Amino acid sequence: MEQTQCTPGAGGARVPTKLSLSVLGLVLLLAAVAMAQSPPAGDAALGTRSYDDYETPGFCGTSCHVDIYRQWTQAMMSQCYTHHWDEIEYFKLAVPHAEKDEKVAGVKAGCNGCHAPISFLAGDVPPPHPAENSRANESVSCEVCHTVTGFAGDTPYNFNWITSPGNIKYGPRENLASPEHETAKSAFLSTAEFCGTCHNEKSPYDVWVKSTHLEWSEGPYAKEGVRCHDCHMTYAPGQTAEMGAHYADAAQHLFHGAHDPGKVRGTIELRIHPDIIEAEPGETVKFTLALFNQKTGHKFPSGSVEDRIVWAHVEATDAAGGVHHLKVNPKGFDGEQYTIGSEDLAYQDMGIALGQPDFPGVARDAVPPGDRIFRMPYFDPQGRMTIQQWNTASLGVDYRLGPRETKMETYTFNLPDNLPPGPLAVTATLNYRRLVKSVGDFLHVPEEETEIIVVNTHSTIVNILP
Repeated sequence: MEQTQCTPGAGGARVPTKLSLSVLGLVLLLAAVAMAQSPPAGDAALGTRSYDDYETPGFCGTSCHVDIYRQWTQAMMSQCYTHHWDEIEYFKLAVPHAEKDEKVAGVKAGCNGCHAPISFLAGDVPPPHPAENSRANESVSCEVCHTVTGFAGDTPYNFNWITSPGNIKYGPRENLASPEHETAKSAFLSTAEFCGTCHNEKSPYDVWVKSTHLEWSEGPYAKEGVRCHDCHMTYAPGQTAEMGAHYADAAQHLFHGAHDPGKVRGTIELRIHPDIIEAEPGETVKFTLALFNQKTGHKFPSGSVEDRIVWAHVEATDAAGGVHHLKVNPKGFDGEQYTIGSEDLAYQDMGIALGQPDFPGVARDAVPPGDRIFRMPYFDPQGRMTIQQWNTASLGVDYRLGPRETKMETYTFNLPDNLPPGPLAVTATLNYRRLVKSVGDFLHVPEEETEIIVVNTHSTIVNILP
């Protein structure tokens, strides 16, 4: 048996001889084999599969999962590649930016890891435009979720799910029989971490730009065992397959969330009250607005926080019909200027993709100046506010509404000397837009993406004395 020996090298160093080199080689070989056997995930999964590995959603929904399929076709899961804003953002901003800046080059493929996963796996990057009706249009289809078996690493993010396509389809139940494929129970599919593989995201600058799952995991609902599915895939009596059993808790594939007005409305509860209920013209009245997040298990807004804007607008209507805009009283915390509506310009980094190095930007907020905004601003490497998550190098103050959190805002109204006597109605309205209107208008995004959705409203009365 050959013995391990070391011989003196330069400077007296011990140099391994034949046996130790052989051991080192074996270790490296075993490591390489282990890596080769590890299922690819995240960026490493690019181009490792083919379209033929996955059935189309139409195949699943034609005769077996008909009702579930119809629900899916109306959900954003079926539209996250074809949706107008996603298409514009990807092809007008992300792709050209990636082609000009090596730091963000990975987003050309990476966006598709969550928006068109099968195209990403097939290496079809960038996929054809939605108008070409390729398989990229399937977005997040049945086969994407029901072939996932786990995720790589310690934290779910940046599409680090592991897919195992084949005849086995994974779901939340066991011992099911299907005439088309094998079935297996997946404990992972029922966890919030499964959702986190796409609903957590880091930018190329190592900044958390999507953290919906992480927000949930740090909040009260996670401690109580309430998962993403319980709110976004509600349960009802029914079948999940036409020939299958009836269940008391069939998961509905509705996925209603930030794009669903019905889901957004009522998320935050509002109450506004004055410090006095009678006043004379010339007096000062202080109003307090309480906003309580009664509905979301994560922060509101969440997800694409760089795009979405939520703001409280308070106005008083006097007895003669005159309308008076009340501006929020500043609190003085660091970064507060980004949480109060202004006429500042922002988003200058869109000029990179557009080939306009001197692009001046567009209106930062497109809401009435002085209104309180509930947001977390994103900043590019130059310190400018950005709506491009892939170009986010830092984050500003997080002034969003956490789960079960109540925020208090105050408004001071110096009553005009000529204010008519009678009831003064003061109304607080919490508004929501999926996309900052100035950005949507500039990029010609359909107006439905920038329409105002009223989250909630509340009014109070002060009687103005003669």
